[in-house]
Amino acid sequence: MNKEKRIQILSLLRDENPNPTTELNYTSNFELLIAVVLSAQATDVSVNKATDKLYKVANTPEKILKLGLTGLKKHIKTIGLYNSKAANVMKTCKILIEDHSSIVPDNRSDLEALPGVGRKTANVVLNTAFGQATMAVDTHIFRISNRINFAPGKDVRKVEDKLMKVIPKEFILDAHHWFILHGRYVCTARNPRCGACVIYDLCEFKGKKMDLEE
Repeated sequence: MNKEKRIQILSLLRDENPNPTTELNYTSNFELLIAVVLSAQATDVSVNKATDKLYKVANTPEKILKLGLTGLKKHIKTIGLYNSKAANVMKTCKILIEDHSSIVPDNRSDLEALPGVGRKTANVVLNTAFGQATMAVDTHIFRISNRINFAPGKDVRKVEDKLMKVIPKEFILDAHHWFILHGRYVCTARNPRCGACVIYDLCEFKGKKMDLEE
């Protein structure tokens, strides 16, 4: 795929959704961090259902530590892998208090040093909370990048590096939100909704549907 086509695709996605954001509910950088940690291998919907109740009683590192591991588990038990996630959240809260004055770090090294925070989670926080140019490649972005030939790669990191290289600066802050939402609701894994796709004419997916009726 050439540069001109990529810009056309990004422009169409921007026109469709000028101000994209995460679908996770949060009101602070800390709430965002915890929500993203909990969202690993879970849906945003399931995380929001849990955190909407959790954050009413504990939405700071100190309050979650006071809640205790058992208390935290009760709030997030509907989320996949809740036992290990709860343990990581407790450890992360302790580190934030002791090493960062309860403030979420705005740099990759400190974020990735937190239990349960990998590169993808760090990228989401850096982008969404701090407006940094990062690309959090999840399953949707990985699939779309390869499927439409936007930034093909054999693994997540290669796709991330390619996207960071080929996406112009004017689009980079919002690009990962556009791709995630497009993959979640339009270019789905099993039955892509080609008839609802604003980039259909530019898509290079060989298996795209020719019948555009939705």
